[in-house]
Amino acid sequence: MRISIIGSGYVGLVSGAGLSEVGHHVVCMDINEERIENLCKGIVPIFEPGLEEMLKENSHQGRLIFTASIAEAIEQAQVLLIAVGTPPDEDGSADLSHVLAVAKSIGLHMEKPLLVVVKSTVPVGTCEKVAEYISTELQNRGMDVDFTVASNPEFLKEGAAVADFMKPDRIIVGVDSEEAEALLRELYAPFNRNHEKLLCMDVRSSELTKYAANAMLATKISLMNELSNVAERVGADIEHVRNGIGSDPRIGFSFIYPGAGYGGSCFPKDVRALENTARQYGYKAELLQAVEAVNNRQKHKPFELLNRHFKGQMSGLSVAVWGLSFKPNTDDMREAPSIELIKACLGTGSSIRAHDPEAGREVGLLFQGQSGFETFEDPYEAVTGADALVLMTEWKLYWAPDFDRLCESMNQAVIIDGRNIWSPEVVRRRGITYYAIGRP
Repeated sequence: MRISIIGSGYVGLVSGAGLSEVGHHVVCMDINEERIENLCKGIVPIFEPGLEEMLKENSHQGRLIFTASIAEAIEQAQVLLIAVGTPPDEDGSADLSHVLAVAKSIGLHMEKPLLVVVKSTVPVGTCEKVAEYISTELQNRGMDVDFTVASNPEFLKEGAAVADFMKPDRIIVGVDSEEAEALLRELYAPFNRNHEKLLCMDVRSSELTKYAANAMLATKISLMNELSNVAERVGADIEHVRNGIGSDPRIGFSFIYPGAGYGGSCFPKDVRALENTARQYGYKAELLQAVEAVNNRQKHKPFELLNRHFKGQMSGLSVAVWGLSFKPNTDDMREAPSIELIKACLGTGSSIRAHDPEAGREVGLLFQGQSGFETFEDPYEAVTGADALVLMTEWKLYWAPDFDRLCESMNQAVIIDGRNIWSPEVVRRRGITYYAIGRP
């Protein structure tokens, strides 16, 4: 099939790579000409395991091309995917300006029947708005061209997005015609051979499903962090509690790891957007408000432990930070909990010595020119002379460190484990003062 994808960011590139990998002919379009030039040279703007190799191979084979011309992308497409960003507005609602700008462009350029698929995460009712924008532009041109707008939200985990796309656990499509369903079944047939994964529903339900999924996962995280704060106060070990409740198959172990809160481009934005949607329809989503409030508070927990240990006397201290991205296997710094820690430490007069295997450049841009902030290529170099080490992201290379070397390198042997990945007994046996989330 001939597929065009508007938006060559995270979702667009992963989708383009996956669809071309199974034989579809894909055009990835973006208005950022520098990004398109780099992609044509094999330079990928994001870090995602396996993505660069897949993009290069399919581009080399001629199944995947990149363009800055939306007219070219529309002209060649049987199916056109909208995969542009929907950043949050000041009131927490999703900013649909990019999505609707694409819709307008489709109406300005389309000459033949087209299936338009909204893959961006959008509030309920957006597909109807997209259809209105396309229709208006077609009418202005005096054109009568058939088109359908469908919903097909993505469910990609950063750090495992390529695997998620190639082996999805479900493919959600929202359609209002048999023709649209047939085209989408053809599009996703290579991913749907083992067993039936394609779930067809109405468009509005499909749009809500994406938000509901992320809200559910965010709720589990915030509830576990809330429980960790209770455990700290009553003298319980949240890790024992986690094992106790996770053994219940109704609960399971996924997303019940206490820590420093969630970040990234999805959970924070989508929880706020869903809350805003509910408010627009006259409903106060109190649970969603609580999920966000707990998460915002939890992001400050590592600094709270650090500040408590040093009795508020943080000025002049050197703090090492391991892990900066909001989760492992990505360089994404959007709403990363590490940002709150770094800001708080710098605000007290402490200096930061940071390490991350992928996000060093991104965080360097965020704190560029800020006095007292420095990144290092080697994690042990980052802790040299530090008064404390704070683990913020559980990259695999941090899971089994040389604690004796840490003791020798640090000015004071103090560790804040913001992800509960180390054994308190093992760490303390080395003479290290150790704090974790919800653990005695």
